[in-house]
Amino acid sequence: MTIPMPIAADADPLRYPLIARLFDKHGFAEVTADDRDGWLARPGRALVVFLEDPVRYRESLDLAVIVPELTRAFPGRFAVGVALPVEARQLAVRFGFRRWPALVMLADGRYVGAIDGLRDWTVYLEQVASLLDAAPGRPPSVGVAVTGDGAGACAS
Repeated sequence: MTIPMPIAADADPLRYPLIARLFDKHGFAEVTADDRDGWLARPGRALVVFLEDPVRYRESLDLAVIVPELTRAFPGRFAVGVALPVEARQLAVRFGFRRWPALVMLADGRYVGAIDGLRDWTVYLEQVASLLDAAPGRPPSVGVAVTGDGAGACAS
């Protein structure tokens, strides 16, 4: 059986059957600009799935298969929200992960950690288990650390 796949970059991600199933079959929430702050602040543990354009990052389709399996491996331990490419790009700056696609674990709306890029199944199991037990902290930042009292700083 062959499933026709969109081949143009930036095609509607819901045209990809594996991505559409995240919502239609598995009932995961779509994290959109309209509700992202409310969804991200939800109580309990939440796993946010950051998908990119499958033409540019084919691994996004792999993650669309992996995430439902993670929910089966950890039943009832976390809610799942999916950020599709446009929203994912805007939201990604909050969490400082380095590779696409990515998973971000939150606890009561606070950052716990991320798993970026693809991993072996056993690594996913270990890292998700660790994130479920970890305390929230500060997301990693992107950029250059600033230290010192400013003495000797360049002036314009």
